[in-house]
Amino acid sequence: MAGNPDRVSELLERVWGPAKESLKRERSELEQFIKQSGIAGSTSVDIKPWDWRYYAEKVRQSSYNLDEAEVKPYFSLDKMVTAIFVCADRLFGLTFKHRPDIVAYHPDVKVYEVVEKVDGADKVVAIFLHDNYARSFKHSGAWMNSFRSQHRNNDKAESIIPIVINNNNFNKGGEGQPTLLSFDDAVVLFHEFGHGLHGMLSNVTYDRLSGTSVLRDFVELPSQLYEHWLSQEVVLKTHARHFQTNEPIPDELLARLMKARKFNEGFNTVEYTASALVDTALHKASSKGLDIAQFEKEELQRLGMPEGIIMRHRPAHFQHLFSGGSYAAAYYVYLWAEVLDADGFDAFLETGDCFNKDVAQRLRKYIYSSGNTLDPAEAFRLFRGRDPAIEPMLKKKGLMAKV
Repeated sequence: MAGNPDRVSELLERVWGPAKESLKRERSELEQFIKQSGIAGSTSVDIKPWDWRYYAEKVRQSSYNLDEAEVKPYFSLDKMVTAIFVCADRLFGLTFKHRPDIVAYHPDVKVYEVVEKVDGADKVVAIFLHDNYARSFKHSGAWMNSFRSQHRNNDKAESIIPIVINNNNFNKGGEGQPTLLSFDDAVVLFHEFGHGLHGMLSNVTYDRLSGTSVLRDFVELPSQLYEHWLSQEVVLKTHARHFQTNEPIPDELLARLMKARKFNEGFNTVEYTASALVDTALHKASSKGLDIAQFEKEELQRLGMPEGIIMRHRPAHFQHLFSGGSYAAAYYVYLWAEVLDADGFDAFLETGDCFNKDVAQRLRKYIYSSGNTLDPAEAFRLFRGRDPAIEPMLKKKGLMAKV
């Protein structure tokens, strides 16, 4: 979707400068904490790459007084699953009807009929399977897949109902106890469900163009965009409730949680963007006589890589580049998707209603339902009314101050 290497480089370089400035501020926080706590044993502080995450977590706990154990009781899996379904209903008019009579491949897997009202009658638009718990021999991570994709390529031109699954690996609560999620776990739940909706809402003729069969720098838009609803106060106040008392998450805790979400974004953005910039430069370079280690050193010097931090993926273990061709010269796609999702969600915020029906209708038509039948850039323009802007993403990451 980016179109050409120059647009990729422009994006990365626009983020690089503000990210480095944010990193400087974060380094000052870490140094001040180390000096005040006496950890370093002297007034001289030299933070090494292997130190950063350790001290950053100490600062997070000290500055924001945020303990995961304090947050988890408000994020039970059952309530968060209800939240993703309610958001899908308010946005797209979808109802998820649990079908315990449909036997899945494991007792933990729940099966739902996905229904919407069409001319006053219920219409099944998809089957959704939710496999949320970790277990022996299950693949790690979280992912969405389709057992059957939506299409109309048949003799009767009837739409084939998609069968979509979300897999997660949450630790199941003990006997009689709920499964409690961290906020990051809840983000994963929303993220994968966004992918799931991309498959369930597909409305195309051909299987090969259905659902998530889109360009790699566009496929993360529906998933990352759906994450935004988790952070909305109307959603949190309704669904983030204590599993024992059913009290909503306190305003003071919610404020600390949201503030802490932007902490260390400078570090995260620098280590990621450095890898993406080196990836892009590496694929522009001639392979003749190329010394990758020397190339990395010279490129990072040219970029002004800050001291005390390294690339997220050094070339020797940069599997995105060398384990296959999917992400070669395309590591930038995660950041590109963040540009799209932040700007896309702003379309809702600009109306003052994160569930605005008109915006949701365009979102469904041009993003979630069109599959690969539209050029991704054109699909975004039809939804947003213009090309994507980078500023909402910088604001989301807390990097706007020095732009």
